[in-house]
Amino acid sequence: MSFRAGCIVKETIKRCLLLGLLSTFFLACDSLPIAKKNLVTSAPPMPTSTDGGSPVLILATTTSTQDSGLLDVLLPIFQEETGYLVKTVAVGTGQALRMGMEGNADVLLVHAPDSELDFMREGYGKDRALVMHNDFVLLGPENDPAGIQYAQDAAGALRAIAHAGAVFLSRGDGSGTYARELQLWKQAGIDPRNQPWYLESGQGMGATLMIAEQKLAYTLCDRGTYLAYRGNLSLKILFENDPTLLNVYHVITVNPQKWPMVNYTGALAFLNYLTRPSTQAIIGSFGVEQFGEPLFIPDAGKNEAESGLP
Repeated sequence: MSFRAGCIVKETIKRCLLLGLLSTFFLACDSLPIAKKNLVTSAPPMPTSTDGGSPVLILATTTSTQDSGLLDVLLPIFQEETGYLVKTVAVGTGQALRMGMEGNADVLLVHAPDSELDFMREGYGKDRALVMHNDFVLLGPENDPAGIQYAQDAAGALRAIAHAGAVFLSRGDGSGTYARELQLWKQAGIDPRNQPWYLESGQGMGATLMIAEQKLAYTLCDRGTYLAYRGNLSLKILFENDPTLLNVYHVITVNPQKWPMVNYTGALAFLNYLTRPSTQAIIGSFGVEQFGEPLFIPDAGKNEAESGLP
């Protein structure tokens, strides 16, 4: 059974059980000596999409949007307004794109522009819109044994780590963060694989941060997740604000011509929700009260080329 089918079956079972319980309740009420005109005679309406289609919307997204807490703010509003029930699958961008290719997701929120463009060119995506950006940062122990804080650029920082033989923890999971890390190693002219100082977690960003903390390792992280976890870390931002560290997020609807069973109506509603001005304002203010700065910068409607976004 596919992931999509499993989600829909689970929701159907839940609704059937609820209706069964309600039916039992009403049958019992019929035998009570009270006026039937005071009885509720129908179950409360279930969430439905605006066009009568599936109320379940499967969102495949990066772990950073989940770990940062952004989705905890955005999804309840969308669900309340539309009646859709969003099933979130937080994985690396590579896996999220594969879910879209296999028709196991309706909509994607991802951050690997080159892979996204391939996804669109191959016909797997229907619509793609710019949502927001933040940036990547290089974290490490406060004493900075490799001296990356003195590097001229991100590639130079990685070269310093390699030359010092300092422990570097990679996600190694096919995510957008991992893809960017590999690009940076390539720019540095270094293949870190099979080096004793180079480790892979195979985990999402939050879990990778905690492992890096235990090992006092350097790691590449999106700023939003770092800020969300900062209170539990001794690791510090040691290198930042390099143009190659920009981290851009797009929302993509899965092409219904490729996979007719996808909930395209719901996916398009979610795309429009993320890019509308009121939601963009929420994104722009998210994190300010708690961290003193926004975790993401809203970008909907911007010209990517003119904005310098990749």
